[in-house]
Amino acid sequence: MKQLGDLERAVMDVVWSAVTPISVRDVLTRLDDRRPAYTTVMTVLDRLARKGVVTRELDGKAWLYTAALSREEFIARLMLGVLDQAGSRDAALVHFARSVSADEARALRAALGEAGQP
Repeated sequence: MKQLGDLERAVMDVVWSAVTPISVRDVLTRLDDRRPAYTTVMTVLDRLARKGVVTRELDGKAWLYTAALSREEFIARLMLGVLDQAGSRDAALVHFARSVSADEARALRAALGEAGQP
């Protein structure tokens, strides 16, 4: 899974914050500082659907979009993809573990404990 570009990330922020499936027009109106063309947002959402980041369903003449993964699940998959590129996953994980804050380290230990890992 690849990292999102700036506009893709802005669009996904809107989709992730939506409580129900969202149309292109609604995404466009919720984009903060940006005012891309309607067709640009439509193209971005179409690309995100082809990448499997969003799902879509036809509602009359409009497509409604929903995130296929939560933001956290998406980020986790990105991180795993980066680990796959490392020459040594273990070495990359050690460097990562040394770079996190004490609070993040506690969260990691708790998550590993919940998963039945030491």
